[in-house]
Amino acid sequence: MPVAMTPARFEELVGDALDLIPSGLAAAIDNVVVLIDDRSDENPHLLGLYHGIALTERDSHYGGSLPDTITVYRGALLEMCNSEEEVVHEVAVTVIHEVAHYFGIEEDRLHELGWG
Repeated sequence: MPVAMTPARFEELVGDALDLIPSGLAAAIDNVVVLIDDRSDENPHLLGLYHGIALTERDSHYGGSLPDTITVYRGALLEMCNSEEEVVHEVAVTVIHEVAHYFGIEEDRLHELGWG
């Protein structure tokens, strides 16, 4: 059974997860919007998605681009968790995971680091 949580509380958890990013790294994040959606249309079990051009891939043609997006999927996260404490943990892992993609860290490396 999914954890019951208001959208406002879930948004607060996403904000708390963003606050976990060290200030030096957070200052380097530019042109990124964090969104919350219920589920991915392509994969209803997906917890989060970074869509954009990783910082390591940007070149002189990047200027003027629309913001990259990080989407956190509320419904999928609430469905996989059994308690609010678990939601707090999984939201943090998901947000850090997607922010790491912004910095160009690949999936395999994230799993090695425990953020998979």
